Amino acid sequence: MTGLLITGLIIILALWGVALYNSLVTLRQRNRQAFADIDVQLRQRHDLVPNLVETVKGYARHERETMDAVIQARNAAVSAKGPTQQADAENALSSALGRLFALAEAYPELKANQNFLELQQQLDDIENKLAAARRFFNSAAAEYNAKRESFPAAFIANYFGFTAQDFFDLGEDRRTQLETPPPVSFQP
Repeated sequence: MTGLLITGLIIILALWGVALYNSLVTLRQRNRQAFADIDVQLRQRHDLVPNLVETVKGYARHERETMDAVIQARNAAVSAKGPTQQADAENALSSALGRLFALAEAYPELKANQNFLELQQQLDDIENKLAAARRFFNSAAAEYNAKRESFPAAFIANYFGFTAQDFFDLGEDRRTQLETPPPVSFQP
């Protein structure tokens, strides 16, 4: 009878361990899927940037430095690997694009160009989708990390090599930009 009880307890513990392992695998896969969703949006953004730069080039030929910075930032973003490196590269690209749009303000005929307006609208749409994908990824990463670090799943996670997932962070500079309201001044 004692042997049967011990065997039953071992079976229950083994089933519980398998269920815990499977839940970690499921969360890790959800995390990978969420990162792949971000990657799709980033690829669309990266594909859009050269078209945007070419449109601006037609109007602002002497603004080469700004356009080169955008292309350089885009290339760095395309080659970035992993959430942390990609987040840093995307922040640099966002900053360069911001300078490009500020440059466009100086050229009224560019601002009125239908192609430029359409590209700008597409970029805005992609930015909104990216924000949603980042929120989903960070939520999936938080859920995975919480499960991975909780007792007793931490033992199984460490034994089977489930590593912590980094968040897709905006970075301190970008966060400060978003939290600081833009200055408003009225000059006669």
